Amino acid sequence: MTLAAIEIRRVVGAEIAPYLGDLASLRIELFAEYPYLYDGDRAYEETYLRSYVEAEQSVALLALDDGRVVGASTGAPLADEPDETRAPFVARGEDLARVFYCGESLVRPAFRGRGLYRRFLSGRETFARERGFAYCAFCAVDRPPDHPAKPHDYVPLDAVWTAFGYERRPELVASYAWRDLGGARETKKPMVFWTKALA
Repeated sequence: MTLAAIEIRRVVGAEIAPYLGDLASLRIELFAEYPYLYDGDRAYEETYLRSYVEAEQSVALLALDDGRVVGASTGAPLADEPDETRAPFVARGEDLARVFYCGESLVRPAFRGRGLYRRFLSGRETFARERGFAYCAFCAVDRPPDHPAKPHDYVPLDAVWTAFGYERRPELVASYAWRDLGGARETKKPMVFWTKALA
């Protein structure tokens, strides 16, 4: 399978609706991996993802292999995101209208290493620039270095994000709760933001 055979389809706002099931499946499947260890709930996922359908300036970039979704990346104005996502920016007096929030970028294992992640990042940045945003921002879970579920060969993506021009912002930390695989209940996790100026 060559990269050229994989279609990247951009869908905006209400156009995302037909793909909610695919996006929910990807999130449940791939966020189960370390470091998220997410014990996903399909009903929650589809409710959460519906916010992208309702936001006029939201985007989903879909990687399609013969019509099958094998990867996806989402984004929306930070002002349209839930309170817990906006909270660290509000606390520091940041102008939410200038920030485009980048959600997940997920690629199934068999399709990794083919440049799809790069195309997702650049595609979201292009979308944000077209709509006049000054910054892109995303957040990533901050697990302790000695976490018992950490694979011995795990390599964090910090170097990749830095190479793409993103800066880790330890002063911007959100808090999200979910149940880890094998966990008895939801627990809160710190999510550190990374940002990139689009000028």
